[in-house]
Amino acid sequence: MTGIQLPQTPFAVLARHGSPTIEVLTGRTLDVDLLADIQRRGGEITAIEVSQAAQIGDPASVAILTESGHLIGQVVATLANALNPELIVLSGSIVQTNDILLAALREALPNLLTSLDTWRAEVADACSGLVDLVNDTWQGADPDLLGVAARDGVGYVVSHTGGLPPRTDPVGVDYGPGDAVVDDVVRVLSEGATRAEAAGLPRERILIDPTLDFGKTTLNSLTLVAQTSRVVDLGYPVLQAISRKDFVGETLDLAIDERLEGTLAATAIAAWQGATVFRAHDVRATRRVLDMVASIRGDRPPSLSVRGRRTAG
Repeated sequence: MTGIQLPQTPFAVLARHGSPTIEVLTGRTLDVDLLADIQRRGGEITAIEVSQAAQIGDPASVAILTESGHLIGQVVATLANALNPELIVLSGSIVQTNDILLAALREALPNLLTSLDTWRAEVADACSGLVDLVNDTWQGADPDLLGVAARDGVGYVVSHTGGLPPRTDPVGVDYGPGDAVVDDVVRVLSEGATRAEAAGLPRERILIDPTLDFGKTTLNSLTLVAQTSRVVDLGYPVLQAISRKDFVGETLDLAIDERLEGTLAATAIAAWQGATVFRAHDVRATRRVLDMVASIRGDRPPSLSVRGRRTAG
């Protein structure tokens, strides 16, 4: 047997091949008629060929993608723990591998919860079995999306976007004077959560999101942050997506990469009033703010409490 490196792939999986079998690093010997045929014809075995072969059931290709997913998962976990990156992007030929590699990546990271942001049922259906939470980003614009979440038994986020068509800006939106925007958000989220329960989702899998910026002016979003407690009073876990939002930028007249302090101030106010789930770009800073708020509220003991204690000797 001779060793070959699969070129032009993000996988760095070394396979040993013979005819008509390939022995993957896991030590398993599998039939590989498709890959062996490519090699016999002098072709290049890339991630695309491996993915295509896996999709039609070639066992060696499935094994390669599975092993690759496990390895990528280990690398992602190491990077996340060591560097606390804002975003990790898997790109290139990896996008051709579909759910086989992603499923293996999830196996390598069993404690990682994945969320899908979409308003389309077809997108959620394509990700079936690969996500833990479906974030309906446009207030039920596709009524079938809730059914997909219920069928798969995943979490579901109820949103409020003011009834606007998907992906439109809040031009001319007007909820009325004073706290009218809060009244509308509370009503829509309550109705949406009730529909989710009626569709078969257990209450503990339903989150509600005031959906700041979406279908709202800056003043609308500021009012909603100030009155987070009214949303919390509905009795469902409250998700707040505050990080770097336009309402923070407009309030402080700051570019998107300068909005950390404003984001954290709004985060602290929302957390103090009972919001429990936060989307964040600056994960470490956000977590520290939330831990501090929880300690002030009495929900979390200090990590260390030795100040004022007598020392031995």
